[in-house]
Amino acid sequence: MLSGPRPRLEELFRVIRIAWEFMRGFRHLHFAGPCVTVFGSARFQEDNKWYQLARQVGAELGRRGFTVMTGGGPGIMEAANRGARDVNAPSIGCNIVLPHEQVENPYCDVQVGFRYFFIRKVMLVKYSYGFVVMPGGFGTLDELFEALTLVQTKKIEDFPVVLMGCEYWDELFDFIDKRLVRDETIATQDRSLYRITDNPVEAADYISETARRRFGLKYGKKVARRWWLFE
Repeated sequence: MLSGPRPRLEELFRVIRIAWEFMRGFRHLHFAGPCVTVFGSARFQEDNKWYQLARQVGAELGRRGFTVMTGGGPGIMEAANRGARDVNAPSIGCNIVLPHEQVENPYCDVQVGFRYFFIRKVMLVKYSYGFVVMPGGFGTLDELFEALTLVQTKKIEDFPVVLMGCEYWDELFDFIDKRLVRDETIATQDRSLYRITDNPVEAADYISETARRRFGLKYGKKVARRWWLFE
């Protein structure tokens, strides 16, 4: 993608490959039900406190009727999918092809693989009713700030973004308050675009209430599959 202009036929095939990946993602996730995506580091092990918290978050979201969606890898992603499995709730992994770290975890009912990060991001936003952001690294921060930017610019409306782990996020959002708000690079009201908590029940209740009130989400009959579309 960063190699500059390529032969026209090669560029055409790239466009076709991108379109096909979008279509494949749409078809896999069309029947997923109301999803909430949980982000976080792939590097935490089972004995880590953030892993355990993510597992509780996955379970609480599952109890409220959500499908738990993650990046499908280890660490926080595995924990959230595992929490959904603990309460017999559906869970999905949207995996990405990487040279390391991104090994599929065994707690996903469905795994959808992607070649392109930007397509994967579209899927996570399109089929989610909210994001839960656990402690993580560059990838987690990228997904967090892209979501906040989409809400801030009203590309998506009233989308709940919950950050878990007050201790972990404290210094980052102290910087946001002291620098970005002070220098007016963001508005004071932009601080309301996210919620920070340590309580999985509070996080799940907030997302559930928002989904019902603002999006009109109802739990009932699922979308019917149509045989003539090979579903």
